[in-house]
Amino acid sequence: MRDVVKTSITQNVFRILLAVFMIYAGFSHLSFNRIDFQAQVPDWVPMSKDLVVILSGIVEMVLGLALLFWKDQRVKVGWGLAIFFILIFPGNISQYLDGKDAFGALNSDRARLIRLFFQPVLIAWVLWSTGAWEAWRNSKK
Repeated sequence: MRDVVKTSITQNVFRILLAVFMIYAGFSHLSFNRIDFQAQVPDWVPMSKDLVVILSGIVEMVLGLALLFWKDQRVKVGWGLAIFFILIFPGNISQYLDGKDAFGALNSDRARLIRLFFQPVLIAWVLWSTGAWEAWRNSKK
C-alpha cells in the first residue's frame, strides 16, 4: 500500500483539527478529566482504571502529534488511530450499559447512547483526512 497519498486542503484542515483534538483529549486524560475517563474503563479490564486512562492518554497524544508532524507516514498513522478508536469502543459501550455518568454531559442513557454513534464518525474522519481509505482503495486496483 502506497503510504504517500495526496490529500486536499480540506482533508488536511480536518486532519489537523483531529490531531489537536487528540492532543487535547490525551492531555485531559492526564489532568482535569482523569476521573471522568475512568468511568469508560470496563470492570473486566485486568488493570488499574487509572493506569488505563494514563496509558490511553499518552497514546492519544502520540497519535495526535504523529497526525500533525509525521506526514510521510500519514496513511499508517491514520490506520493506527482508526484501530485505536475501535479498541476503545468497548469502553464507550460499557459506560452506556453500566449507566456511568461522566463529563457532565454524559448523565443519561440517551446521552451515552447518542455518543456511541460518534465513534464510527471518528473512524471515517481519520481514514478520510489522512488519505488512508484512498490508499487502501488504490492498493486494490
